[in-house]
Amino acid sequence: MAQERIESRPDIMFGKPVIKGTRIPVERVLRELAAGAALEDLLKAHPRLSEADVRAALAYAADELAGEEILQSDKGAK
Repeated sequence: MAQERIESRPDIMFGKPVIKGTRIPVERVLRELAAGAALEDLLKAHPRLSEADVRAALAYAADELAGEEILQSDKGAK
């Protein structure tokens, strides 16, 4: 789902992932939601967004985190 609604191109927002067909970065959508914006308020503030776009942004972030590699260090361990 996220793949069809999210794009990353060097000529749009310096390659940041954006909602396809807009210049709205996925990061902005996530930060607004994290700050407490209701879905309705987000859609009103960004008329080009749809509920499916917001869900795609969340799915994209989850996919990115799932692919992260966590490195643990013994520094500071007692």
